[in-house]
Amino acid sequence: MAHQVKEIPTKPYDGQKPGTSGLRKRVKVFQQEHYTENFIQAIFDAVPPQGATLVVGGDGRFFLKETIANILKIGSANGVKKFIIGQNGILSTPAGSHVIRKRKANGGILLTASHNPGGPDNDFGIKYNMSNGGPAPEGVTNKIFEKTKTISHYKVLEAPQVDVSKIGSFSYGPSEVEIIDPVSDYLEYLQEIFDFPLMKNFLHNSPQAASFKVLFDGMHGVTGPYAKAILLGALGLPESSVQNCEPLPDFGGGHPDPNLIYAHTLVEAVESAHIPFGAASDGDGDRNMIYGAGAFVTPGDSVAIIAEYASEAIPYFKKGGVKGLARSMPTSGAIDLVAKDKGVECFEVPTGWKFFGNLMDAGRLSICGEESFGTGSDHVREKDGVWAIIAWLNILAYVNESQTKVQGGAPAVIGIKQLLEKHYAKYGRNFFSRYDYEEVSSEGAAKLVDKINAHISSGDLKGKKFTSPSTGTEFVVKEAFNFDYTDPIDHSVSKNQGQVVRFEDGSRIVWRLSGTGSQGATVRMYVERYVPASAGPAELQRDTADGLKALIEVALEISSLKEFLGRDKPTVIT
Repeated sequence: MAHQVKEIPTKPYDGQKPGTSGLRKRVKVFQQEHYTENFIQAIFDAVPPQGATLVVGGDGRFFLKETIANILKIGSANGVKKFIIGQNGILSTPAGSHVIRKRKANGGILLTASHNPGGPDNDFGIKYNMSNGGPAPEGVTNKIFEKTKTISHYKVLEAPQVDVSKIGSFSYGPSEVEIIDPVSDYLEYLQEIFDFPLMKNFLHNSPQAASFKVLFDGMHGVTGPYAKAILLGALGLPESSVQNCEPLPDFGGGHPDPNLIYAHTLVEAVESAHIPFGAASDGDGDRNMIYGAGAFVTPGDSVAIIAEYASEAIPYFKKGGVKGLARSMPTSGAIDLVAKDKGVECFEVPTGWKFFGNLMDAGRLSICGEESFGTGSDHVREKDGVWAIIAWLNILAYVNESQTKVQGGAPAVIGIKQLLEKHYAKYGRNFFSRYDYEEVSSEGAAKLVDKINAHISSGDLKGKKFTSPSTGTEFVVKEAFNFDYTDPIDHSVSKNQGQVVRFEDGSRIVWRLSGTGSQGATVRMYVERYVPASAGPAELQRDTADGLKALIEVALEISSLKEFLGRDKPTVIT
């Protein structure tokens, strides 16, 4: 039966500018008449849809299925040949990247606001990914934005809404629709990457198995079904190994951001039961937190430890090698030390996964991470929370097996805490923390940035001494600058990617305005202090807050942050 295509008159909306994380706004903004449809049509106006295969899915948040219906109607009317959709609209961001790459799709539309809260009064997002599985580069997002400013109509296929709950293929007007199991392809891929027999043996048959418990918290985001398939299915762990693993439109009323504040139910459960290995992932599955009894792993330490053991423990890297390492500029320099030790390239890039993607596509990068709890590798072109969690399990299984072979008998478990201590004893420790000031006044944030820029322009900070009022510790400024980056692959230049003050002892402070919020401004302040291995266990194992207290006081003084933002405390400390 022929289906009619109809043109709907519309007018542009201001502010539909996507970043590499897509367009993120409150649900009520997306629910405005023609608002969502305008943006979807702008994607198809900017990225030719004729004959294309498109992957579609999201994190299960509120307004997901309505938006999938719009994508199908508008996409089909614009000439999309085939849609590949996760069952019930579910598809984690890294799994979506994998499906795009595996099925050689032309791109994908991922419906997520990542770690931001969901529900009718919270956030929604629409993100376009390219044929390499990675986020659209600035050239494409700018083109989409330009189309949103001149749109006068959008096309729709006049057809009933599709049922995305049943796996299978069918026609939808001139297009084909395939509903897929959102987990199976991804699970199969992880089983190629990691040593599942080693992990299974460690978790069930090793001398340490009885005392090594696992707890994963899905935070009612998209990764619940993935965790069940991997941890309960492939690895045979009991049901008690997972919690909050049912994807919910409002994430159970929680904030699906895996950090010490929002993943408190995991932290409490791990501590109360003395669980050696705990982990959590975020709303769309691209972030992770690693936490064992008495031991929180900073994202900088996490990616450094994965890089340290990857070529020994993980089959994917044992076979293909580690081509290079990288981190975002605000992330601690722990991975730099591993790169130096391993004799591989290490890149410092701006925040944004697209910068890693360029290096991966050029064959110069294998493992990378961002301090915002994002860790990944060149297996896909997105950060991947579940991948990072299984990488840790693989490494712990390898380290414990190696210890058993050396010592024999039933040696004590090497858990997260012991692995961190071992790492610090070799490389030293990068004490690191991030202070987030969310939904602050945009005017106040701009004044803070202007003040630091004035210091950078004048050079008046160089050589200046700052003293912590509580500890008396002195810090002398070595340099202050805005971080600029020239991409070694496409030679594009990204300016003003963060303001940095570096001190003579190697400590540093970074300030950035974040683009991941849906309203107001978010200011992030990063503080890092390196302590060499020679300082000894007592210094290396200090509490993070204690180790950074003096530097944080100096950071607040230099920036006048409390004055400009009107906040005595950050929203979140990680």
